[in-house]
Amino acid sequence: MLRTRRILSLEGLEVADIACRHRRGKGLPEKAPRHGVCFVRRGCFVRRSENGEALLDPSTVFFVNPGDEQRYDHPHSGGDDCTAFFLDPELLASLWGGDPVLPTEPLHISSRLDLEHRLLLTEADKRGASVDEIGERSILLIAQVLENSDPLRPQSGRPMTGSPQRALIDDARESLAADPSQSLPELARSLAVSPHHLSRLFRAATGHTLSRHRTRLRVSAALERLADGEQNLARLAADLDFADHSHLCRVVRSETGTTPSSLRDALRVPGGLRGG
Repeated sequence: MLRTRRILSLEGLEVADIACRHRRGKGLPEKAPRHGVCFVRRGCFVRRSENGEALLDPSTVFFVNPGDEQRYDHPHSGGDDCTAFFLDPELLASLWGGDPVLPTEPLHISSRLDLEHRLLLTEADKRGASVDEIGERSILLIAQVLENSDPLRPQSGRPMTGSPQRALIDDARESLAADPSQSLPELARSLAVSPHHLSRLFRAATGHTLSRHRTRLRVSAALERLADGEQNLARLAADLDFADHSHLCRVVRSETGTTPSSLRDALRVPGGLRGG
């Protein structure tokens, strides 16, 4: 009756495709296990909780908090499909003004937000999709939903401008240069800012996302290794945190227009000497 497919699992965040095939009628009482921001993709149902009842359809996003007493009733047969973004309390607090409690009322969303959520799902299902890229887009999407729910809720303190903003971006780049494997939540926590605030400032300053910057650092490291004479592409992929040899080839070709094997020959210096 209920099928859950995990789409993404990242520190503090999980994205799941939830398909319900409940018959028409009342559901069973249950307790919500964790914080969730839920998009309805198809169907219509009624969520009854201690905060009242709400009719939910694809024009709405609804929120659940751990321990919520709830029941899902279905006025029609045919079931429904939802996308759930589950957050741990720390990540939620960083997006929601320090408060790890989601709103109790559902939100009517724009078609633009609905489309962004569906495009994210499509991208996540592609072979070789970047977990970091999907995670960053998910965090930005959740932040937009929460801002629409309460535009006055503080997100990350006073906005940065000028030198403080540049210093933050430089700190982020310096940290990623030392360890490109850091996730967006990890990096934001180390810099004491919210993840979506850091993501937005970084893109505004550099013209690309943090996940794209991380990918470029890994590709640069791959080029350096190839220039140094690395022959084993499977080992290179493992060392640089690519999923496998094929993933390395796809990413390097996407970024440079050339395969690693071709670059290995093109970057090789006669005699194996580089530098002075």
